[in-house]
Amino acid sequence: MTSEVRVRYAPSPTGHLHIGNARTALFNYLFAKNQGGKFIIRIEDTDKKRNIEGGEQSQLKYLNWLGINWDESVDVGGEYGPYRQSERTDIYKKYYEELLEKGLAYKCFCTEEDLEKEREEQLARGETPQYSGKHASLTVDEQQELEGQGLKPSIRFRVPAKKEYRFNDMVKGDISFESEGMGDFVIVKKDGTPTYNFAVAVDDHLMKISHVLRGEDHISNTPKQMMIYEAFGWDIPVFGHMTLIVNENRKKLSKRDESIIQFIEQYEELGYLPDALFNFISLLGWSPGGEEEVYSKEQLIEIFDSARLSKSPAVFDTQKLAWMNNQYIKQLDIAQLIPLSLPHLEKAGKVTDDMNEEAKDRIHQLIALYQEQMSYGAEIVELTELFFKEDITYNREAETVLEGESVPEVLKAFLTEVESVEDFSAEQVKASIKAVQKATGQKGKNLFMPIRVAITGQTHGPDLPKSIAVLGKNIVISRLNSVIS
Repeated sequence: MTSEVRVRYAPSPTGHLHIGNARTALFNYLFAKNQGGKFIIRIEDTDKKRNIEGGEQSQLKYLNWLGINWDESVDVGGEYGPYRQSERTDIYKKYYEELLEKGLAYKCFCTEEDLEKEREEQLARGETPQYSGKHASLTVDEQQELEGQGLKPSIRFRVPAKKEYRFNDMVKGDISFESEGMGDFVIVKKDGTPTYNFAVAVDDHLMKISHVLRGEDHISNTPKQMMIYEAFGWDIPVFGHMTLIVNENRKKLSKRDESIIQFIEQYEELGYLPDALFNFISLLGWSPGGEEEVYSKEQLIEIFDSARLSKSPAVFDTQKLAWMNNQYIKQLDIAQLIPLSLPHLEKAGKVTDDMNEEAKDRIHQLIALYQEQMSYGAEIVELTELFFKEDITYNREAETVLEGESVPEVLKAFLTEVESVEDFSAEQVKASIKAVQKATGQKGKNLFMPIRVAITGQTHGPDLPKSIAVLGKNIVISRLNSVIS
C-alpha cells in the first residue's frame, strides 16, 4: 500500500448533494489535508436508470461552493483515471475474467424467478435467505447449454467457506464477520455492469486509496470488498465508518424528513454562508475538544484528528446551525451582506431591481439594521416586514405598553419633535428622543418603549433611532397620529 494518504468521495449522480454525503466528502477532505495527502472524487455512475441529468455537475458545484477542493476527478484529471465508473468497463472486464479463470468466480444463469422461489423456500424453512450455490459447479457443457437457451449469466464471487473477516475500524474499533451465511454474491450483472462491491474494490486498489472513510451503512459491504482484495492478493485499505446523522428526535436523517433542510443547494438558496455550513457539518460526528465551536477551514484542517470521530450518532441541531450562521453573518462587510439578503426582498416583491439611488440607500440601511439578528439571508423578509406595512396591528403586549399613563404625553412630544426635523437621520432622531426626555421628565422604558411600540408595533428590535430613520418621516408621523388619535 502507498505510504501517501489518498482518500476518495465517490457519489452516484442520482441526486443533489445531501447533508450526509457532504459530511462524508468533508471528513475525507479534512483527513487528507491534515495528513498532507490527496482527496479524490470518483463518480459511480453505473446505475444508469437512477442517474439524473445534471446530477454529477450538481455534486461538484456544491462541494466547490462549500469550499471542498479536490486533487483528482473528472474535471481536473489525474494519473489514475478515468474517474467515472462508466468509462472503466474494460478495466473491470480484465479483472472479473481473471477471477473466472482462477475459479474464484463463476457464471450463474439463475433467473429472477428462480432466485425468488429459492428465497421463499428458505424463509418457509426459517432460514436466512442466501444464494444456494446452485450454479457454482456447472461444467463448460452445462454452461453452453444454458446459453443456448438464451439465458444470460451474471457472475458470482465464490465466498470462501468458514472464514472470519476482521478489520480495525477507524471509528468503531475491531469488527468481524463470518463468511458463513453470506452466500456467493454477484459481481457482474447480466447486462455486463459490475456491481458496487466489485467495482469499488477494483477502483480503490487501482487509485491507490489508503483509507476508506464512509457512512456506517457500508459496514456490511466491507467483508465483501475485503474478499475481492484478498482474491487478487492486494493490500487492504484502512476502513472507517462514521455514525449516522439523526434529527432532534434521534431518528435517522431521512430525505423525507421535512423538519430539516436536506440539500446543500437549498442552503445556498436561503442565503446561508458556505464557511458557516462547512464549520457546522465538520462538527456532525467529530469533536475538536474544548468549548470553541467556530473555526475557519484552515483551522479545521490543522486540528482534524480522526481519533476524535464520534462513536455515537450525530444530532443535527437546527438551532445551532442558525446560531453559527449568524456568527458568520455578523462578521460580513455590508458589501457582502447586501447580495446575501437583497435578492430575497426582491423575490418577495418588497423592492424592485430598478430602485433609484435614494431607495437603494434606504434598503441598504434597512439590511444593515438587522445584521446582528439575521440567521440567514432569506430571513430578512420576515425581519423587515414592519417596514413595508401601511398599517400596524398591535398585539396584547404592545397594547399594554400603549395603555401606560405617561404614553400620550411622550408620543405627542415626540410627534412635535419629528414634525420640526428637516434632516431625518438617526442622529437627529436620537436628539429628538433626548428632547422628549427633557420636556416630559420620562426616561428608560417609560420613554423608549411607547415610541418603539407606537411606530413599529414591537416591544423589542434593532437600534431605535436607526429604525425610525429608515422608516422615514412621513410613515413615522402617520403612525404616531394613528396611535394618539
